[in-house]
Amino acid sequence: MIAYVGIGANLGDARAAVRDALARLDAWPGCRLAKASGCWRTAPIDSSGDDYINAVAAVDTTLDAHALLAALMDIEQAHGRERPYRNAPRTLDLDLLLYGDAIIDTPTLTVPHPRMHERAFVLAPLLEIAPSIGIPGRGHAADWLPRVADQAIVKLD
Repeated sequence: MIAYVGIGANLGDARAAVRDALARLDAWPGCRLAKASGCWRTAPIDSSGDDYINAVAAVDTTLDAHALLAALMDIEQAHGRERPYRNAPRTLDLDLLLYGDAIIDTPTLTVPHPRMHERAFVLAPLLEIAPSIGIPGRGHAADWLPRVADQAIVKLD
């Protein structure tokens, strides 16, 4: 199964955190990094603090969606992720954006990620690695990018 993971950080060495997250995803049992976007810089949305460094990874996985989510949370914890309040600055944030074409709605997991189509920091790196990808229930991801054109985003590498 190919899953797409959003990666972001804005505390400490955010670029190093993104790179380390990619390496950890590739090394996680049942996961292989299939493709990764470059890094993108964005201002915080519904939050404050330093700019974020963001990326998206395509992960070829044998894990089910909930097990993959647990792996993502373990990787966040390895980076000292704290959740003192909603949208708090982050040492590392990993979001399960897509899990194949699945639509999942459980108390602990919603896929596709419910706000991914509203965020340039998700759409731009996602489209970099998967230009024709669709968002189940929402259509082509590229159709949503013009709707977030007011969100400042800069490709770093």
